[in-house]
Amino acid sequence: MSNSPIDVRWKMDLMDSLRRACLRSAYERVFCQPEEESQHCGIHLAVLIEPYLTFILEGKKTIESRFSVNRNAPFEQVQRGDIIILKRSSGPVEGICRIADAWFYRLDPDTWPEIERFAGALCMDDSSFWKQKRAASYASLMRIEEICRIPSFDIGKLDPRGWVVLRQASAMEQRCLF
Repeated sequence: MSNSPIDVRWKMDLMDSLRRACLRSAYERVFCQPEEESQHCGIHLAVLIEPYLTFILEGKKTIESRFSVNRNAPFEQVQRGDIIILKRSSGPVEGICRIADAWFYRLDPDTWPEIERFAGALCMDDSSFWKQKRAASYASLMRIEEICRIPSFDIGKLDPRGWVVLRQASAMEQRCLF
């Protein structure tokens, strides 16, 4: 994870904007209290392309997935109760959701049938998607819930990462109940 001044600045701006956007929402306790008093669930930023961001915000896509050749986040870095901030690729932050369940796979021919059974919840019934993902070695699937649209706002994130771990949940505090 980068610690450049620009990287730190956009993360601080993001958290400040979330404090304002989440007032009087289910996520107020996560973002609007001092950190020592807030719930210590993990917080992640997911960058999404269309139509998948809209599918999530409309409740059609109930499982978010990430496939990679290397062990990149979110692989084994998310857990039940963590928060995902939803950002449009090259656009604003538009929503928040919570991870209800997470599954991680080291991909081999035997794991694909298990993953493909989630096609409907992933909104990925297209065979070209599955062909493209066959080059991956790792998969993270996260069932999401408590999806909340928020007033959109821009952040100064310029790097190409599609997933950023903003705060890791501690092993002792794996809860984030609303």
